[in-house]
Amino acid sequence: MGGFNAVIGSLLPLARAIDAFNRAVGKYLSWLILAAVLVSAVNATVRKIFDISSNSWLELQWVLFSMVFLLCAPWTLMDNEHIRIDIVNNLMPQWLRDTIELVGHALFLLPLTVVMVVTGIPFFEKSYVINEQSMNAGGLPQWPAKSLIMIGFAMLFFQAISELIKRVAIIRGLMEDPNAAKPKGAEAEVEHIVQAIEKR
Repeated sequence: MGGFNAVIGSLLPLARAIDAFNRAVGKYLSWLILAAVLVSAVNATVRKIFDISSNSWLELQWVLFSMVFLLCAPWTLMDNEHIRIDIVNNLMPQWLRDTIELVGHALFLLPLTVVMVVTGIPFFEKSYVINEQSMNAGGLPQWPAKSLIMIGFAMLFFQAISELIKRVAIIRGLMEDPNAAKPKGAEAEVEHIVQAIEKR
């Protein structure tokens, strides 16, 4: 048992490095939401005032959204902000929640990420080789957007590895659960509302 704990302890720096990378990427790329809003607003304004539009600007909006959705997913997983049924989850004992997290990451999330990366690479390569362009006149090249699938799921794969390491460490008592003190679901919403009322 002591040897197993030592192995897990030696893997914790790897988990912290993965977390630091995905957190940095997520924080930087989250600004693309603002960029997407600005692109959408400018495009709508120009179309309304000057009656002109551009397919490249329209397509840029969904590319920016795709970047945020796919490349920030590991950060979302790390901060425990992914969707779950909080009412049911909060009724479970901690050991059962830890077990579900462990099994879910190992048997469902990791295989999914592997499948998506393996299928995403040829999906991107075919598009890149032919320099695939948009079907819309004046649209954007398609291969950069298609690369986001393999990149995003590769990042999610490593984050799943990090989560597995941390969850085993938590179960073995080698570290505290970093998300244990965070309010969950409805509690977080109520807390935000109360804080907003108090500021008034």
